[in-house]
Amino acid sequence: MIKPGVSELFWAFSKMSMQAFGGVLPLAERLIVTERNWLIRKEFVEMLAVSQAMPGPNIINLAIMLGDKFQGWRGGFSAMMGCLTFPIILVSLLTLAFQAVADSPITKGALLGMGAVSIGLVIAMGIRLAGSQGHYRVGWIAIAGTIVAVGFGGLSLPQTILVFGIPAILIRFFQLRSQEKKIKTDGS
Repeated sequence: MIKPGVSELFWAFSKMSMQAFGGVLPLAERLIVTERNWLIRKEFVEMLAVSQAMPGPNIINLAIMLGDKFQGWRGGFSAMMGCLTFPIILVSLLTLAFQAVADSPITKGALLGMGAVSIGLVIAMGIRLAGSQGHYRVGWIAIAGTIVAVGFGGLSLPQTILVFGIPAILIRFFQLRSQEKKIKTDGS
């Protein structure tokens, strides 16, 4: 595992934020795990899970946690600003330009196409990361239940979190705690 500096965190998250259009998590996984070796895949999945459970954008939460892990509050702030600085500037400029072409069929089609690509990137990342969580059966049950409940039953986000998210998190928490105790007992 390589420890990034404050400026490296800023520029890495800036690069990610400028390459993504609504689907930065697959890029983050590739950069953080594969290219930079800042985390192993299992650590990334665990950090991502926590970032998704927290309020706010997942990538911002992930950036803050990763930056804090390596450089404390300065790293967290730097990684967060890397995620936000250039997109804020770009979105401000694009908003001005978009007003002139918002009603064009070409513009509407382009936005629909980008949405489909984003969905594909997230699904691909999920499939790739699933291998590191194969041993966690409760997670697979939660995924299957969520797909059925949301996709076919129309369950809302708060209901899904209550029915599947919180129980899965609690079960995993107690499993990890039990494993920790066992390691301490075996090591003593």
